[in-house]
Amino acid sequence: MTLAPPYFIDSDIFITAKNSYYGFKICPGFWKILLHYHQKKRIYSIDKVKSELLAGQSKEDLVQWVKEEVPQSFFLSVNRNEIIHAYMEIITWASNCSVYSDSAKAKFAKSADGWLVACAKVHNGVVVTNEKSAPNSKKI
Repeated sequence: MTLAPPYFIDSDIFITAKNSYYGFKICPGFWKILLHYHQKKRIYSIDKVKSELLAGQSKEDLVQWVKEEVPQSFFLSVNRNEIIHAYMEIITWASNCSVYSDSAKAKFAKSADGWLVACAKVHNGVVVTNEKSAPNSKKI
């Protein structure tokens, strides 16, 4: 029997969920199930995503949820040699990829996205994001 891979949640999933159908008052079960599956070692995110989420307004529901209900173990540290090595491979690949603009590459390097991919790679996990590849887009 093969174990299912862990899922690594991007900040845009939390933000979109909060702002749409899964708002805290509308669907509190969504937020509880995330924590439930984290306890089962199926759902994680990373410390850099946590930092992005905490950059929001301090009284916002999502910020309060992260501060008060999410266990520290939910947000894995990326400060591990194997994750740093995977991140360097991903950034090198992105830098050498000619279909993306320099500004898009710079934004990717500064955000949590590359770190999330590196962490998922090291843990044989799956990245959960709303982001889509759009190399010809005028937007970053």
